[in-house]
Amino acid sequence: MTEIIAGVEIPETQAAAEATRLVQDTTSPLIFHHSRRVFLFSAIQARELGLQPDPELLYLSALFHDTGLLTPFSNVEQRFELDGADHARKFLLDRGFSAAAAEVVWTAIALHTTPGIPGRMGDEVAATHFGVLTDVVGLGLAGLNPDRVEEITAVHPRGDFKNEFLRAFVDGLSHRPDTTYGTVNADVLDHFVPGFRSMSMVDRITVSPWSA
Repeated sequence: MTEIIAGVEIPETQAAAEATRLVQDTTSPLIFHHSRRVFLFSAIQARELGLQPDPELLYLSALFHDTGLLTPFSNVEQRFELDGADHARKFLLDRGFSAAAAEVVWTAIALHTTPGIPGRMGDEVAATHFGVLTDVVGLGLAGLNPDRVEEITAVHPRGDFKNEFLRAFVDGLSHRPDTTYGTVNADVLDHFVPGFRSMSMVDRITVSPWSA
């Protein structure tokens, strides 16, 4: 039976089902519920903006977008967005998706925290970004049907989302603080990690090996 939440149909493909199980089993209830809400808000925002993302690729982008916080993919230190993007790309390629489709999902995840750019890109990339912003900072929330929002949060409750989500960022990034340079992630460590100060572009220029 097709699952429909707030007027949004959850993709019923094998890859979508496998991704759901994988993310549910390997992350946390916080990240799982957040990721599903992101898909739902992404789909709703896409309708409002006249975007037409591929539902399956949008779903996979949403499901994997924060996996890098809890399940690092690489053996090298890199931004958590890249860990999640790399993880998702391998998941798609291993299941026979085209390289182009895998790249769409990779890009949506890699750029989902980057201000200003993803909203001007392809439909899946833009919709993922807007869905993340809706669930995390309430972008466009006031303009959404409150009954639809209530239906989403009934199925995927927020709980103490604000505090728990910020804690997940601290836990996922405090051991690799250098990867937060130039990103919104540095704001979280600046606020919560005693003694942490993110390097700025001013710092990088003034301590460069150039004499002037």
